[in-house]
Amino acid sequence: MSKPYYFYVLLCADNTLYGGFTDDVGRRFATHQAGLGAKYTRPASRHPLKLLYAEAFPDKSAALKAEYAFKHQPRPKKIAFLHAHGITL
Repeated sequence: MSKPYYFYVLLCADNTLYGGFTDDVGRRFATHQAGLGAKYTRPASRHPLKLLYAEAFPDKSAALKAEYAFKHQPRPKKIAFLHAHGITL
């Protein structure tokens, strides 16, 4: 049995949405908070404020596909995705 991977969405200090994937959401969010995460979230202006959403997938490939699909959408579609999953901004 393989371990699950997760697609997650962060709300950043500049009100942007960041999507990523990981095998440990808590650890990855802590890494972002420490300024050691993705280059996008390192500047103080984009410091992650909140973990908005996380979804488990059976394998890395599926989580990466979810991340890719989210990142390649305009902001209104990202917000619609979050609303469809019970998340309001």
